Amino acid sequence: MPGVTEALLEVKNLRTSFPTAEGLVHAVDNVSFSVRRGEALALVGESGCGKSVTAMSIMRLVASPGRITGGEIRYKGKNLAELSESDMRHVRGNDIAMVFQEPMTSLNPVFRIGAQVAEAIRIHRKVSKKEAWKQAGEMLELVAIPDPIKRLDDYPHQLSGGMRQRVMIAMALCCDPELLIADEPTTALDVTIQAQIMELLASLQQRLGLAILLITHDLGVVAEFCERVIVMYTGRVVEEAPVDQLFANPGHPYTRGLLGSLPSATKEEQKRLPTIKGMVPPINRLPQGCKFNPRCPDVMEICLGNEPALMAAGSSQVARCYLHGDLADPERLS
Repeated sequence: MPGVTEALLEVKNLRTSFPTAEGLVHAVDNVSFSVRRGEALALVGESGCGKSVTAMSIMRLVASPGRITGGEIRYKGKNLAELSESDMRHVRGNDIAMVFQEPMTSLNPVFRIGAQVAEAIRIHRKVSKKEAWKQAGEMLELVAIPDPIKRLDDYPHQLSGGMRQRVMIAMALCCDPELLIADEPTTALDVTIQAQIMELLASLQQRLGLAILLITHDLGVVAEFCERVIVMYTGRVVEEAPVDQLFANPGHPYTRGLLGSLPSATKEEQKRLPTIKGMVPPINRLPQGCKFNPRCPDVMEICLGNEPALMAAGSSQVARCYLHGDLADPERLS
C-alpha cells in the first residue's frame, strides 16, 4: 500500500538543451530528484541556474527551439517525456498544474475573471457554462478572495497583485491536481502579500493533500514552507537535503554563500552583507571541473579537473563537492 513518502514525480537524468551558434548548450544538465506525495520541495538558486527551465520541462512547455534531449520525467510511473502532445494536455491541469511568476501576464486583460476560471474548468471537465461559472466562484472562495461571486465579474486590472495571484492559484487548482509547481509565486508582490500567498499555499497543501514544487531564490520562504530543498547551479543539482539540515550545516560552498548573504536581525551590525564573489558563468562558457570553482572560497586543485559527482555530506544530504570525497583536504573540513 503506498505511503505518504511515495514518490509522485521522479525526474531522472533530465537534460534540456538549446541550440546556439556554438552548438547545443544544456540549460538543465543531468538533473535528478523526486517529489513525494503531499510534500513541499524547494528548488533554489540564483537567476539563470536552470530552475524555471526544469519546471517548464516537467510541464513540457519549453519554448522552441529548446527541447528535452535526455532523461525521464515520471509521474506515477508514466514517462511524460514520451507522451504525445494531446496526452500531455490531459496531464496539465488534471494531474500537474503550474502557477507562474507574474499573474498579470498570465491573465487575459480583456476577459472577466469568472470567464477565465470557468474556461480552465471547461477545458478539463465536461460541464455546462452555468456549472463552470458556479465552480469558478467556489474556487475563488477556496483561495480566500473576499466576495468571490462579485469578483467573477471583475477584469484583471481591477484586482491587486495579490488577488491576481490568488486567481492564478484558483485556476491551477480547479481540476484537483496532485502536484502544483509554483514558479516564484511571490516575486512581484510586496512582503506582506508574499506572506499571505505562502500561508494560502501552505493551507491548501494541508487541506487538499497537494504536493508542491516551489521554485524560488528566497531561502527565507524555503525555511518556513518546505521540507526538503534542492540547490541548483549552472543547470546542475549541487546539493539536496532536508531543510533543517541544510540550514544547520550546508554541504556545498555555494549553498553556504547563499545562506551567508541572507540578512539577519541577529547578525552583528555590518556595513555590507556578505556576497558570493563573481557572477554565474554563461551557460555556453562553463569552466572545467566544478562549475563553481571560479567563485569558490574552498577551491582545491582537484576542483579544476573533473566535475565532482554528488557525494554524501551527511544523513539524507548530498553535495556535488570534493570537500566530501576521499581526496578532500582534511583541513578544509575542520
